[in-house]
Amino acid sequence: MSRKSNPSAYLFVAPSVLLFAFTILLPIVLTFVFSFYDWNGIGSMTFAGLDNYTRAFEDRIYLQSYGHIFGYIGATIVLEVLVGLVLAGLVTSGHKGSALFRLAFFTPVMLPMIVVSFLWKFVYNSDFGMLNSMLRSIGLGNWAHVWLGDPKTALIAICFVSGWVYAGFYMTIFYSGITRISKEVFESAYLDGANEFQIFTRIKVPMIRALVDTGILLCVLTGFQSFDLFYVMTNGGPYNSTEIVPTYLVKVVFSHMSVGYGSALAVLLTIVISILGVLGRLLQRKDSALEY
Repeated sequence: MSRKSNPSAYLFVAPSVLLFAFTILLPIVLTFVFSFYDWNGIGSMTFAGLDNYTRAFEDRIYLQSYGHIFGYIGATIVLEVLVGLVLAGLVTSGHKGSALFRLAFFTPVMLPMIVVSFLWKFVYNSDFGMLNSMLRSIGLGNWAHVWLGDPKTALIAICFVSGWVYAGFYMTIFYSGITRISKEVFESAYLDGANEFQIFTRIKVPMIRALVDTGILLCVLTGFQSFDLFYVMTNGGPYNSTEIVPTYLVKVVFSHMSVGYGSALAVLLTIVISILGVLGRLLQRKDSALEY
């Protein structure tokens, strides 16, 4: 039976195609085109060739922003993925109140990041913040610090906020994987004399290895989308010590009015994220092949 073309079918698809073209495809193409021009977003455009890309590799703040974001990603892998894995092991150990703990750990995930950022700005406040007040109340007033105003502690403080929010998210992912493991496996391990730590390290973690790898990859890629957290808490300060690529890109385009250079930075950022995504998928496939 031959299929006949139905023109009306294209009418149903057209709105989605047009929406994709104007909201995703067109901005990508225009960003790539603008990256080859010197343009302030208002006046005439001047062709600059590869000057914007050359400038990017000579921009000290831009290069440092990658160091900051990779440092942030490394810290969040520990504070989010590793801590989430430990929490998942704890809430699946069968102790009473595990459901309440799951709810408590997951609650921060449901809060908007803007709200979380403002909340922790008050917590870190050097004058009336909860953290310094608590340190003073227990006799550790000399540990009180300007947490977000010191280049040595600002990035670390932001990393802890991200860990506080997303550790519960990864806990939920790993919890779902652990609960799918057959109970007979755990019963056999208990009969052989294994304790909770041995069951966690030798049964639970190895059997959800694919989820852990996916969590790490997700943590790496979403680390580049932390604009709201960094913008609200420090906006790249103090002294560019928490400047990451997204915050710097916004400053270049909207504060310095350099659309061409900002477009080049956006293209380079897209390339970096794409390479990391491809490498992550290749490593996952390699691990799966070795396990098989």
